[in-house]
Amino acid sequence: MITIALHADNEKKVLLENFCIAYKNILNRYHLMATASTGQHIALVTGLNISMLLSGGLGGDKQLETAIMNGEVDVLISFEKVSLDHFHEIADHNALIRLCDFYSIPVATNIATAECLIMCLDRGELDWRETLKN
Repeated sequence: MITIALHADNEKKVLLENFCIAYKNILNRYHLMATASTGQHIALVTGLNISMLLSGGLGGDKQLETAIMNGEVDVLISFEKVSLDHFHEIADHNALIRLCDFYSIPVATNIATAECLIMCLDRGELDWRETLKN
C-alpha cells in the first residue's frame, strides 16, 4: 500500500488540515503517517487513520527521515512556513526534501503541488511506487 507522509510546521497545520478535509475520500485509501502533533490535528478534523510518529522536536522528524531512507514513504506532503528573511531556519525541511530527491519520492511543498500529487494518486499514476517495493 502506498504511504503518504504528512508534515507541517505550526503556521501551516491549518492549511494541511484543510487539504486533508478536501481530499479525505482519496487519502482514506492510503496509509498515512505524520509526526504526532500534525497527525493528531488531522485525525481530529478528518477522522482519518494516521500512523503517528513522535512529535517533530522529540525525534519525529528524524523518524520521518528514517522512514524515507527505509523506503517506507511513497509521497511526502510537507508544508513549511517560508520567509525570505529566515531561510537559515529551514534546515530540517531541506533535509526531508533532499532525501526525497535522493530516493525519488514525489514531494509537495505547497498546496498547488499537493493537489497535483493527490490527483495523480487518484488516477493511479503513482502506482509505480508499489512496483518498486516488490
